[in-house]
Amino acid sequence: MLYMIYSTDVENSLEQRLKARPAHLARLQELQHQGRLHIAGPLPATDSNDPGGAGFTGSLVVAEFASLEDAREWAADDPYIAAGVYENSVVKPFKKVLPA
Repeated sequence: MLYMIYSTDVENSLEQRLKARPAHLARLQELQHQGRLHIAGPLPATDSNDPGGAGFTGSLVVAEFASLEDAREWAADDPYIAAGVYENSVVKPFKKVLPA
């Protein structure tokens, strides 16, 4: 089943985010390699693909997991949490309707 992981950043955490980014991306690339990643990306703090120093306000991941508990465990192990980037994460089942 698909699950949505919506995480919000601690204010002024851009420096920590950049340091932890390689480890964060490696986990996402592993999901992609397994064919389980549907979409992932950060939420820019400004109306721009490159927010510069304004940084990001969080991230969104939609991926396949065996259960809600598995999705929650995966989210809890994100390097951004250990680095103090994420303030919290919400994990919920997701039903894709479109595009078909």
